[in-house]
Amino acid sequence: MQGEYFDGLTSRKHHVEVSVVAGEILGQGPGVSFRWPLKGIRLIEVRDGRVRLAPATGDGRLILQAADWEAASGLSVTRVQRAALRKEGWLVGVLAVVGISLTLGVFVGIPMAARPLARATPLELEASMGRNMSKQLQIAFKPCTGDAYGQDSLDALTSRLARDADMPFRIAVIPVHAPMINAFALPGGTILVTDDLIAGARSPDELAGVLAHEISHIEKRHVMEAVWRSLGVGLVLDTVVGGGSGAGQQAVLLASSFTEQRYSRTLEREADDRAFELLAANGISSAGMADFFERLADKTAPEQVNAAAEWFATHPDSGRRAKAARARAKAGMPALSASEWAAVRQMCPRSPNKPKPPWPLRRKGG
Repeated sequence: MQGEYFDGLTSRKHHVEVSVVAGEILGQGPGVSFRWPLKGIRLIEVRDGRVRLAPATGDGRLILQAADWEAASGLSVTRVQRAALRKEGWLVGVLAVVGISLTLGVFVGIPMAARPLARATPLELEASMGRNMSKQLQIAFKPCTGDAYGQDSLDALTSRLARDADMPFRIAVIPVHAPMINAFALPGGTILVTDDLIAGARSPDELAGVLAHEISHIEKRHVMEAVWRSLGVGLVLDTVVGGGSGAGQQAVLLASSFTEQRYSRTLEREADDRAFELLAANGISSAGMADFFERLADKTAPEQVNAAAEWFATHPDSGRRAKAARARAKAGMPALSASEWAAVRQMCPRSPNKPKPPWPLRRKGG
């Protein structure tokens, strides 16, 4: 049977011939091959008559026709899906009990187990969590209501970048009014971009680099990993079901899901590497990403610039990032046309009383 294979290392989609032999699923295609134990196969998603499969360990993904998979494996997609949901529900239930009875243990243990927990989290749970977080954040940070052409241009750019990712969610990007230069991904595929970042970006390629970076976090489930690591089981479940609310909880929710949702240096390097691949796959210049890091690393910039870039506090050193990005930068087409970029920049009209973003808008010597 024919399948589509993503190795988890590059953005390339491989067409492979797949067979099930002696308790293993074998795949072979031009330049690629894999062998997964059938017993450990995870059913990630069933949609439009196709199944998305993954091995017990590793980042590979395989997409097959559901009927072909059932015929070859002898496994009912519906039965396997229900079993997986039962297993994941059991995991969430056990962690909830641990969170109630051993709070200290949860906040020590969960950071260590963040990655396997993130991968075991049902997609429906993550999407529901993301919707709740997005609603909470948009109370404080109002969405921009500018020209529809600007939003369409931003959506089209985001869709292009996400098209080459092994993406379990539909990505939605929302520009918001906020007193900071920032962009961050929420569980379930939503990316919030602040008006100060849009106003401070010198080119659409810089914005494309930021979006590719955030899309990479979503693709690799880094967002859920950060949630498990920083919030703990009790607050995660409380966010989903909306129980025990109050002013104190709202403050904790906003602070935890926004200010403290930082990724480890390893995850940031993974997202940087993947972002370059997504830009290259779409023929978009990655020089803007290098420019972005170089400005963050600018030691002569005013102190407020470093404060504005606080979201990189736990990221790899900006100087090393800038050097690595410049070495990998490739020429390409602009991420947006001049008219599209102008429309995006006009999406969030600035209040006359709002100061300009603390961002170095001119190059050194320029």
